[in-house]
Amino acid sequence: MKLVNIGFGNLVSADRMIAVVAPESSPVKRITAEARDRGTLIDATCGRKTRAVIIADSGHIILSAIRPEAIANRTSELDAEEQDTNE
Repeated sequence: MKLVNIGFGNLVSADRMIAVVAPESSPVKRITAEARDRGTLIDATCGRKTRAVIIADSGHIILSAIRPEAIANRTSELDAEEQDTNE
């Protein structure tokens, strides 16, 4: 299991992430509000501004204070490290 740091010491399983999106659009705001009502919202921003919304395969929505590009880069680095160890 590969864990990705999403900021402030919070980790998410890379295998469980479906999408990492910016929080500004209306559909993402709607998804976030619905998850809050269902009790499946995980706020990992530590009081900071939400800069990325992670959608998990379990239906959970995770808020992060780091940009989607940074999360994607960290995930790519994990993939590269895994390939290096397999060779």
